[in-house]
Amino acid sequence: MKSNVKLITVFTVLSTSLYATNGDHLIGIGAKSLGMAGTGIAISYGAGSALAKPALITAVKSKKISFGGTMFMPDVETNDQQIDADFSVIPAVSLAMKSTDNFYWGVGMWGTAGMGVDYRGTGTNSEMVTNLQLMQFGLPLAYSDNGFSVGVTPILQYGALDMSYTNSSTKGVAQDLAFGYTVGAAYNVSDITLGLVYKSPIKMTYDGQISIAAGQFGLGALGFTDDLEQPSEIGTGIAYEMGRSVIALDYKRINWASAAGYKDFGWKDQDVFAIGYQHTQDAWVIRAGYNYAKSPIVENAVANVNMLNLLGFPATVESHYAVGGSYAFTKKTSVDVAYVYAPEASDTLGTTSTKHSQSALSMQVTFDF
Repeated sequence: MKSNVKLITVFTVLSTSLYATNGDHLIGIGAKSLGMAGTGIAISYGAGSALAKPALITAVKSKKISFGGTMFMPDVETNDQQIDADFSVIPAVSLAMKSTDNFYWGVGMWGTAGMGVDYRGTGTNSEMVTNLQLMQFGLPLAYSDNGFSVGVTPILQYGALDMSYTNSSTKGVAQDLAFGYTVGAAYNVSDITLGLVYKSPIKMTYDGQISIAAGQFGLGALGFTDDLEQPSEIGTGIAYEMGRSVIALDYKRINWASAAGYKDFGWKDQDVFAIGYQHTQDAWVIRAGYNYAKSPIVENAVANVNMLNLLGFPATVESHYAVGGSYAFTKKTSVDVAYVYAPEASDTLGTTSTKHSQSALSMQVTFDF
């Protein structure tokens, strides 16, 4: 087990800081999805759909592999002090292939979520350091017939959480492994594709972290545990193809309010709305999109809960603007890029004030065999 954890840590060691997120969830996986602001419930990105919507790997004609990463550059300022954690890299690797006329399968590894701040050496904000990292490994399986497709991705999730601050007694980085799944369906008729997806909750436990930190912030009576569950999601989407262009609309609900850990912090459920546009011209593809979800962090009656939310886990950005594109060097090789910008969101809860903006640059290479 120790060797496996070390191997996983190699994959995630660069994945720190705050990501382009709805809450702490990445708005999309891979450069194609990010270029359309996270849409992907009713539009296929080939192998890149393996995690977000396994039913849509059925668009793969033979075999596709995509690999790349996303560079995130958050700008967070709490009580007039900026964080040092202002750069991170998250990997994404997906493989999907057609097995028979109707069956498809694949494998992948994706950085999916995270948050973190670093105020060490500032003499302010309790010199708080937080770092949550989540990586998922999945095996998508799908079936397609007469325009209808269904798919499931069993998931193994690795998580790591570290919280420290002035005079803290937390126990260093805590790690956990747990299982979940994503399941979805899609139906295509003429130029319209409809999609539905569900992501199961995945309960993680980070020993010696949240319970100790909360207790030392005077919150012991509120019953904080070391559980931090990635919440369930349900979403629906529609994509309409107009010649060389496609417009996609997604809606999903992220159930923070019922997720262990997040409900203790008072997070509210998020309704996420995304629209994306794609146009193909010869070897080029251009993309653009917009994603909006109201911050799940709201004012709590307990002042120190507000402080922990905004100081340690300021997942407060709401709007994301995206552009992207692809270029096919050959019929089998292409490069995809995307840029996402989240304008500054300012929040004040009690005596804690936070300003938070983000930018992200993604790139991946796709091979079609």
